[in-house]
Amino acid sequence: MIPTRTAQPAPDYVPAHNLLAGRRVVVTAAAGAGTPAGAARRALEEGAQLVVLGDTHAGRLEAAVAELGAEFGTDRVRAAVCDVTVDEQVEALLDLAEDAGGVDVMINNAGLGGTASILEMTDEQWDKVLGVTLTGTFRSVRAAGRRMVRNGVQGGVIINNASVIGWRAQEGQAHYAAAKAGVMALTRSAALDLAHAGIRVNAVSPSLAMHPFLAKVTSEELLEQLTSREAFGRAAEPWEIANVMVFLASGYSSYMTGEVVSVSSQQA
Repeated sequence: MIPTRTAQPAPDYVPAHNLLAGRRVVVTAAAGAGTPAGAARRALEEGAQLVVLGDTHAGRLEAAVAELGAEFGTDRVRAAVCDVTVDEQVEALLDLAEDAGGVDVMINNAGLGGTASILEMTDEQWDKVLGVTLTGTFRSVRAAGRRMVRNGVQGGVIINNASVIGWRAQEGQAHYAAAKAGVMALTRSAALDLAHAGIRVNAVSPSLAMHPFLAKVTSEELLEQLTSREAFGRAAEPWEIANVMVFLASGYSSYMTGEVVSVSSQQA
């Protein structure tokens, strides 16, 4: 039986070090709370020349652009409604970075979960989760990779958001687990396909990052159960996951490609 852990306090927010100075960064699913929004903010704090936000929720996207634009400058933030299951919308999102010289860093976060036993799971449920989480990531990697190669981008980086569920079983998560394991395999293979152009492809694999949207769609009982598995007795702050994304996007990880980095305090 896994013991209950006393929650450790979250650390102080880590100050920026200008790790992404001059870079043009595209972040999918970036308008809501959580890791994608944290990654967009962190990229701006780290000196990115431009951050392009994509999300399916137009109102939430508008609010995110207004907030970040007021804080970091409207010339550094652009956005477009983007459903990663639609090629044309992925391309339109990347066009916004192209107008500023091209995309240097692509951070793919779009994903869809849900809970259903494999015994009751429908084809529609399976296809929807795989379509957004895995195939949507494939489309985004392909589109960004093609542009980086075409533009001769030096040190281009693609970062995918996987999950520890891609490694560890969780009841009712067959579709999501299969999709995230697929994201990991996609990351490793795409890294080899793009290495000749000096483009790196890596992924983060978080366990539990707490944010308002997760709390809204997840029962308190399940959240308590998941939190009890964390060695620090708490969920990660979204910015703690975003910090690892920034590391992977920066020159500090210049010899890393095809890697899936676990961002987790889960007990073995």
